[in-house]
Amino acid sequence: MGRFASGKKLTLGTLGASSTWLLCMGLFSTFASSSHKRRDPIRLLEPAGAGARPSSMDEPQPSAEDELSAIIAKAAKQPLLDAAYELWRQRYRLETIAGRPTAEEVRVNRSLTMEQFGVQYRYERDHAHEGPMFGYVKRAHPRADDQAIRQAIITAVKFEDAYNKHFDLNADFWDCVVRAVAQAARKYPHYLETTYRDARSDLAYYMK
Repeated sequence: MGRFASGKKLTLGTLGASSTWLLCMGLFSTFASSSHKRRDPIRLLEPAGAGARPSSMDEPQPSAEDELSAIIAKAAKQPLLDAAYELWRQRYRLETIAGRPTAEEVRVNRSLTMEQFGVQYRYERDHAHEGPMFGYVKRAHPRADDQAIRQAIITAVKFEDAYNKHFDLNADFWDCVVRAVAQAARKYPHYLETTYRDARSDLAYYMK
């Protein structure tokens, strides 16, 4: 791992930068084109909830726990492998529900270099099975073996990496999306068709 200018070791805990910010910064190779849609970087420059607008009295909002429970309940209806991907694709929302980034994480985010963001981005993906995602998948499939849960998360990350890597806008946009996911599916053939559908939807959204 790298180090901050101050000499502190660059770790997941000390950095606190989310993958959302790294996508905004264009560090993920498949998001390099200026035509690709990126998430709002302001989100990582303010603590979670700082920009939330007060809701109307006529529109009660679900609590964080209710929203989290709904996301996990949806994943729980799917086989373990598909549940892990469902929760992985919801990771940005799950981060917000959990109150991340915190004020301290925002302070650190503002001080990072591009190189440090790159290290953090890869670290988060390589170690996703060791972080909060494990708890979310475990909650959706409480009877699943811990190692099976970790492997399902690892597979979800690699599947996402694969279809992003295969995306090449050299023909009709939607055809390119379908082809990229199909190519990834050859290496990861054990998902439900609904998961491949969601993958196509996600890829189209971020590459549009």
